[in-house]
Amino acid sequence: MGKDVIVACDFPSKEQVFQFLDKFHDEKPYVKIGMELFYAEGPEIVREIKKRGHRIFLDLKLHDIPNTVKKAMHSLSVLDVDMVNLHAAGTTAMMEAALEGLTREDGTRPLLIAVTQLTSTNQESMERDLLIYKPINEVVMHYAKTARDAGLDGVVCSPLESATVHDACGKGFLTVTPGVRFAGGDVGDQKRVMTPAQAKEIGSDYIVVGRPITGADDPVAAYRRCVEEFIG
Repeated sequence: MGKDVIVACDFPSKEQVFQFLDKFHDEKPYVKIGMELFYAEGPEIVREIKKRGHRIFLDLKLHDIPNTVKKAMHSLSVLDVDMVNLHAAGTTAMMEAALEGLTREDGTRPLLIAVTQLTSTNQESMERDLLIYKPINEVVMHYAKTARDAGLDGVVCSPLESATVHDACGKGFLTVTPGVRFAGGDVGDQKRVMTPAQAKEIGSDYIVVGRPITGADDPVAAYRRCVEEFIG
């Protein structure tokens, strides 16, 4: 499984996401559909983007009691997405239930990854708001190992943590890393960021890039720059 750039299509409507995707003629970028678009347009937006030939990371970050997450994952499994996620904080029982719900009758399923700590979280906010006083890197590694032991395929983590996750969980355990910005770019609300080239160097498997591509004057050129820097 090779590296790839996932474009975060964080748009409020299908009109805007298709206006963006229509700019691409020679490529079919791997796209992330998050809460904003999914809640606005529902499952049909996933089907429509899939029909256009895009791979899809459905980023809904499920976190609920195990039985509820199991049933939700069963519903998502029929959408033919390529990757889905949940919060590792939901515990091992929830992650195992999610895997069970996500697996289709023929044994196939999308990749399932867990969110460790959001890239908008830093040590200060984790201690102040969550009452978690362990070092953030230690927390991320613990969540990653718990996800691996539950049978998941990888984690969402800061690119700053990719190498450490691979060291702790193995090279085959995927790291999907948002918080990627071009050198000199606006970091927005992200606190733990890295460039595509740095993410490549440190071993990220997938990078998720939103505004540096979707907000660029020439999104196709920005996407190609990102692919070149990350994949080469």
